[in-house]
Amino acid sequence: MIANKTILAIIPARGGSKGILRKNIKPLSGKPLIYWTIEEAKKSKYIDRLILSSEDEEIINIAKVLGCEVPFIRPKELAQDQTPGIEPVVHAINNLPQKYDYVCLLQPTSPLRKIEHIDDCIEICSINNAESCVSVTKVDKHPYWMYKINKDKKLEPLFQEVQLTRRQDAEKVYSINGAIYFAKTDFILSEKSFIGTNTFAYLMDKISSVDIDDMSDFQYADYLLKTEKINES
Repeated sequence: MIANKTILAIIPARGGSKGILRKNIKPLSGKPLIYWTIEEAKKSKYIDRLILSSEDEEIINIAKVLGCEVPFIRPKELAQDQTPGIEPVVHAINNLPQKYDYVCLLQPTSPLRKIEHIDDCIEICSINNAESCVSVTKVDKHPYWMYKINKDKKLEPLFQEVQLTRRQDAEKVYSINGAIYFAKTDFILSEKSFIGTNTFAYLMDKISSVDIDDMSDFQYADYLLKTEKINES
């Protein structure tokens, strides 16, 4: 709870995964991938309730062992590759008898996100009375210098009108890193999104922003976690 407002945290973890088979429970540095998000979320001083949303029995059982509540089984039609990410969130809100002022979405594919990131993002939203706050990171390669390939297999600038010649002249740009989505519950239900005109950004560093999509991401995160353990010992 923050400023007398209640907070529900949701960890979405479906069983299907094309990039990495059984990704959400694949061992990462000796622990199932979902472990890293569950453990950090449990440390929050603001989150009132932490739940898992999944259709997969094995994932559900592992989450329960790790101390995460699973109050319902997600319908299989909301666990498909084409299912919009907001749909499991809306389903969770509507299928809990208790009502919460805020919802925090924590994807298990961001295992390097720490509790200070979660609570800082919550504080930013609360202090500014914002509709929402999402985590971002600075992009490595500026889109001004990106290209697309046309139907003739030729390169075309992504932004035709830009005439910049030096990297230093380009304004800073950021991408949503997928680690933290936080918003007022009423806003989510009305907009079916975590992002609107009154959305604040919470800036995270590059390492903490690692998002696991394929095996190279997985191996990199595994290396970072093992390195961190070595540094702490």
